[in-house]
Amino acid sequence: MATRVKRTYNLSEITLARVRELAGKYEAAPSQDAVVELAVDRLYAQMREKEEAVSWARAATDPEFRAEMAGIAAGFANRETWPR
Repeated sequence: MATRVKRTYNLSEITLARVRELAGKYEAAPSQDAVVELAVDRLYAQMREKEEAVSWARAATDPEFRAEMAGIAAGFANRETWPR
């Protein structure tokens, strides 16, 4: 288990109420700390996915990358080359 660190943040009352409700009423996570961790993990994943999408979009316009992908696709164009 990861080491726990006590940290204080200034959050709005509505945010605190929502964290309590998510932990209590909806049982979204076993504790208020876990609700916050879950929310941060999801936001972090969302940001990473966005970053990855930007990288793929950039690659789609890169002539060198496109040429490499075309070469790979050509190598598998014949279905007989796929492993059985």
